[in-house]
Amino acid sequence: MTIFVKNNLLSCPFLRVMCRNSKPTTQDCKLKTMKIGEYNELRINRTVDFGAYLIDDDTHEVLLPKRYLTPDMKVGDTIRVFVYNDSENRPVATTEVPKAVVGDFALMRVKAVNKVGAFLDWGLTAKDLLVPFSEQRVDMQAGRSYIVRVYLDEASHRIVASAKLAKFLNLTEPDYYHRERVEVLVVQRSDLGYRVIVDNAHWGQIYQNEIYQDVNIGDRLTAFVKQVRPDGKVDVTLAKIEKMRVDDLGDRIEQYLKEHGGEMTLTDKSSPEDITKAFQCSKKDFKKALGMLYKQQKVTLGDTVKLT
Repeated sequence: MTIFVKNNLLSCPFLRVMCRNSKPTTQDCKLKTMKIGEYNELRINRTVDFGAYLIDDDTHEVLLPKRYLTPDMKVGDTIRVFVYNDSENRPVATTEVPKAVVGDFALMRVKAVNKVGAFLDWGLTAKDLLVPFSEQRVDMQAGRSYIVRVYLDEASHRIVASAKLAKFLNLTEPDYYHRERVEVLVVQRSDLGYRVIVDNAHWGQIYQNEIYQDVNIGDRLTAFVKQVRPDGKVDVTLAKIEKMRVDDLGDRIEQYLKEHGGEMTLTDKSSPEDITKAFQCSKKDFKKALGMLYKQQKVTLGDTVKLT
């Protein structure tokens, strides 16, 4: 691949880093293995008054500012850092953890809005994340939070965000099997429950009648695939397969009893509302978990439930 020089910066969709002791040119820089907007495992190559230079396998360096150095770090150590572009579009490393990396969706709060766009709290001390006006579905307001997708802009080679989520989703046919475990991000409340993003790739839906826990916009949750609909959207549930649910619930009931003197007034005769409030489960699963504990001779059942 040819790498062109523009305004003293490499115009390349991969990370542009300074070759040691030189400015980047088409002759002395190669395609870099470090990736901008992602975590990288890099080795401490040398230290300077203002920080340390980290190096990749191709001997290309990036600066880790002094404020991120700890006494136990030394030359030769390999450390995990996040690499991004600073305000002057220069690559820099940090040990801070951003709220999202390139390719991720996340809920972020708007810190400020100016003539360029909205700037989000990215979780980095030295860098906010820009959402250009062209990437806003509605005019963003300072103090409010929005779900966005982080990406590397091909034109400017800067990390930016977009609130136009649809253009990043369902770009491939969903290929999930029944009960497959997936990670979801809660995006929006709907009449049916909650709209979610499945594995950073597809639209999904969690149905209200299958929710037994607090769910909020921006939550990242583990879910299980129920079906892929003809329109390509994925129905998911937060409930594990029955045996897993009942086993886990049995452990929680046993732990609850140990923490409350070995006895509780909740029984299989209690109301579904009281059971859900205490254990975030259905009454059906609660009764099965009690039955399992009883068969295992761990509890006795009656007007109360007691540890044996």
